[in-house]
Amino acid sequence: MDFVLGGAAACGACFFTNPLEVVKTRMQLQGELKSRGTYQVYYRNVFHAFYTIGKIDGLAGLQKGLVPGLVYQFVMNGVRLGSYAIIESLGYIHTDGRVSATKSIVSGAIAGVVGAVMGSPIYLVKTHLQSQSTSSIAVGHQYKHRGMMHALLAIHKQHGILGLWRGASAAVPRVSVGSAAQLSTFSASKELVTDLQVFSEGSWLIALSAGMISSVVVVLAMTPFDVVSTRLYNQPVDHVGKGILYRGFVDCFSKTLKKEGMSGLYKGLGASYFRIGPHTILSLLFWNELRTLYHSYS
Repeated sequence: MDFVLGGAAACGACFFTNPLEVVKTRMQLQGELKSRGTYQVYYRNVFHAFYTIGKIDGLAGLQKGLVPGLVYQFVMNGVRLGSYAIIESLGYIHTDGRVSATKSIVSGAIAGVVGAVMGSPIYLVKTHLQSQSTSSIAVGHQYKHRGMMHALLAIHKQHGILGLWRGASAAVPRVSVGSAAQLSTFSASKELVTDLQVFSEGSWLIALSAGMISSVVVVLAMTPFDVVSTRLYNQPVDHVGKGILYRGFVDCFSKTLKKEGMSGLYKGLGASYFRIGPHTILSLLFWNELRTLYHSYS
């Protein structure tokens, strides 16, 4: 049930935050092809991007990739949150009854690695679908998938089973860092807010407050990895499935830093927070409340 509850909580948050994921993906891809003579800058900020996509691609354009987004959230966060919940329930993140920062970070990172590896193929498809746009505002490489299943079959047919895990070299550190920051901060913050007795014991406001603190830490730690991950997943590939723009995580990271500076690694930071922030807050709140509800009736 820990895996099901974690996945259900993340799916609930995804319904609200998927439009911001589309905006974030587009902003992270723009400017990527400058060295190839195509600068592709159409979005000045997160609000302008939201307006532009809605105006040109329509409201449906803001929910592109929703199906693979929900599947990804259920698989990745189901495994990640479920694994962490089991580790926590066994007492491995506590020392003398208190949350151990080191143990919590390590446990969150391990849970994140497992979730990232299992969810990587769906994240690949989600990125492809969310980057697809009308030519007048298209950024990054444009794939022509008709949907999630068509994309999975097309990638498998062209590049084999390993082709579905292209970009996993970026997904693993991205999710691992984000998971370690998110879950360790959430556990420690929830304990801190409880000790301060700002809210009554067992109140959902404790989880909400802890989630808000965690969201800021997650976005700052995760955004550079998220930019690299988006670009690796969406880059065009040759006939053998090898990336044309980047050779891997380190190559993409160094090229982005060299050509676009540190700001390049934090592209779409506002969009990242507007997406990852609410998603972190909602998923952790839903997860905490679903676990509380389940344990109270089990």
